[in-house]
Amino acid sequence: MTKTAFITGTTAGFGEAMAYRMAMLGYRLVITGRRKERLDELTGKLCSEYKCECVSLCFDVRDYDACVEAVNSLPESFRDIDVLVNNAGLAAGAAPFDESLLDDFERMIDTNVKGLIYITKLLVPRMIERKKGHIVNISSIAGIEVYPNGSVYCASKHAVNAVTKGLRLDLVKYGIKVSSISPGMAETEFSIVRYHGDEDKAKAVYQGIVPLNAEDIADTLEFIVTRPDHVSINDIQLNPKQQANTYMTYRDSQ
Repeated sequence: MTKTAFITGTTAGFGEAMAYRMAMLGYRLVITGRRKERLDELTGKLCSEYKCECVSLCFDVRDYDACVEAVNSLPESFRDIDVLVNNAGLAAGAAPFDESLLDDFERMIDTNVKGLIYITKLLVPRMIERKKGHIVNISSIAGIEVYPNGSVYCASKHAVNAVTKGLRLDLVKYGIKVSSISPGMAETEFSIVRYHGDEDKAKAVYQGIVPLNAEDIADTLEFIVTRPDHVSINDIQLNPKQQANTYMTYRDSQ
């Protein structure tokens, strides 16, 4: 029987790579994002290149009513979700707490924490009914240790890790697996968004380092979801070779 994966934030970066990988693994897909043109383009490629059954949902995970409407719009054949990948997330700003914008704080908390909770809350009941399912939350090394100028982003990812661990405790009796992936420095649109579109600042983040990329995260997801049923990979944290922790890196130019 074909399994169904629901992946949030698929219009770029990790989410796009994970959508392709799950299609390659033979999953039926529900993909979401806020940029309709990119969603439509991705849907077309998944269907043509991988013969993948795919439904795209264009909405913002920060909007609970939109989340409800999107989930309720799914065709019946797409409603039994076997794998939920909570990937939608971002960093906004990289300044000390006292110099940062409250709007950036709210954007990160609403997306990284509340959006994850909204989608999970809507999809978990059917997993419980079926007594099967797998939730994979995309966290960050920032959810393990904090770093300067990232207090609220780090707080949001610490929250993701806490929710992940709590879900694992609450859902184990239903046979539902709960995993997290916590990447270190990875070059996607992440830093461009963080620096509000300043591409020069974004590129400087990775100067002298070979960072992780989206395919590395897709590889990790593939490993997690292809384990035997009796095996649960709880958490994977991965860094570039040149990154020791959130703030200690060795750059080739040094």
